[in-house]
Amino acid sequence: MTLYPQLIIDALATVTYAGTKKSLVESNMLADTPAVAAPQNPGEPWKVKVVLLFSRDTDPFLKSTVKAAEAAIKYHCGKDVEVTIETEFKTAPRPEVGQMLPGVKNIIAVSSGKGGVGKSTVSANLAIALARLGYSVGLLDTDIFGPSMPKMFDVEDERPYAVKKDGRDLIVPVEKYGVKLLSIGFFVSPDTATLWRGGMATSALKQLIADADWGELDYFILDTPPGTSDIHLTLLQTLPITGAVIVSTPQQVALADARKGIDMYRNEKVNVPILGLIENMAWFTPAELPENKYYIFGKEGCKRLAEEMNVPLLAQIPLVQSICDNGDQGTPAALNSDSATGLAFINLAQAVVTVVNRRNKEQPKTKIVGQ
Repeated sequence: MTLYPQLIIDALATVTYAGTKKSLVESNMLADTPAVAAPQNPGEPWKVKVVLLFSRDTDPFLKSTVKAAEAAIKYHCGKDVEVTIETEFKTAPRPEVGQMLPGVKNIIAVSSGKGGVGKSTVSANLAIALARLGYSVGLLDTDIFGPSMPKMFDVEDERPYAVKKDGRDLIVPVEKYGVKLLSIGFFVSPDTATLWRGGMATSALKQLIADADWGELDYFILDTPPGTSDIHLTLLQTLPITGAVIVSTPQQVALADARKGIDMYRNEKVNVPILGLIENMAWFTPAELPENKYYIFGKEGCKRLAEEMNVPLLAQIPLVQSICDNGDQGTPAALNSDSATGLAFINLAQAVVTVVNRRNKEQPKTKIVGQ
């Protein structure tokens, strides 16, 4: 008896895969040409190796198909043939736009018109405060060129790993303080500048969104880069953002840029609701004089802008040394709800929950730009 690959293929052509009601060959389930090895010594059997391709490792017909394939080879080629059947699984395609993050209820973009107003600090503390209120929370650092979340959460040395799920390799977010966290900072050196063209940056961002195992979330916080950029456009073309929160200082130059940020979301082609404004660094309070307020950047500028734009002022966060220190140490202020600053972020989170619930009740779901 002499065996060759075509004989094995012919045998497998007699096996019907229940998932398609067609043969293994017609269903394109042979990952490669069957391998055949002749006996090396008298009395040894022929050896046949077949690799079958399934869509996922949870295929309900996997075991029965493997047994049927082995039986067919032995029936057509001899019962003494030593058969080895291995299985491989197809990589499922990335979900289409509009079908990403099916388990996420609310997507909140935290934005600022300019840099240096404390947007990332607000994002980190808002996410932690929401988690402390009992909500399931994810936080995505979308600032591809200046990621800061790994440091703020004290997880700079973490390296996310991938798991196989439903035929796809998914990144597992880092979990800290009750928040699921991903950042490009986990995948690049913190001491090296990220020199990427726009297309590379947006591709990396989409991967962090669609190729990660975010699971079920009540709130998915997007810490966006300053200004308006390709990153913002990618987010708007990828996700139905529930609403945007604008962070600004009371300073006039910051307020001018905040107006631009508001205008971007309110553009008729974008139409993302503005949930409210946050006035950060509203006043300076020295540790030794906790009752004193010094309005270094101006007084209540963001409050006046909120009234002008007819949106809520969600919070006024003071400029306190401990907020900066806690961020640098990876222990954000919201972890200590007994402190004045920690309480301020808890109150902010409660305000965000209120405006999101009102928005969802009164307004339709946001449409993805371009759809």
